[in-house]
Amino acid sequence: MLDEPYTPAFTKFLADSVKKGIIRRVVTGQFESTLTPPAPATAIYKIIKKMRSEVLNYISLESQLSHTGDISQVIMGRVTVMTKGRSGTFFTPYGIIEFVHTKKPLSKIAPNLYFDPEVSMYRATVEQAIADLKSCNRNIHMLEG
Repeated sequence: MLDEPYTPAFTKFLADSVKKGIIRRVVTGQFESTLTPPAPATAIYKIIKKMRSEVLNYISLESQLSHTGDISQVIMGRVTVMTKGRSGTFFTPYGIIEFVHTKKPLSKIAPNLYFDPEVSMYRATVEQAIADLKSCNRNIHMLEG
């Protein structure tokens, strides 16, 4: 059904399938099977990749700094993602996805990213995540040391 055009009949089919509990809407335009749902630990990352598949996205800001232990707060139920696409906040059954647009050129960002095979996404280095925090005027008081 991935390339199925959104005709009125297809939209009705999706709505009926949601009502019957066969599929569930995870975010606008994305559905998952209730019979074979994804692993909860990585599902939110799969949703992120589907939502902004055409542009660079990487985990940064508070989510990355929590992941590396550079802030003492454990970020739960939210993933902060820098994107070359539009900013936006999305609520899913797996947590909140916060996309924050960056105007920085790819040539400045790419050297400061690494691929995390566990979630199949890029992550910012600590230095890049801190630079992103500052460039977005977010709270930097939580940084350790």
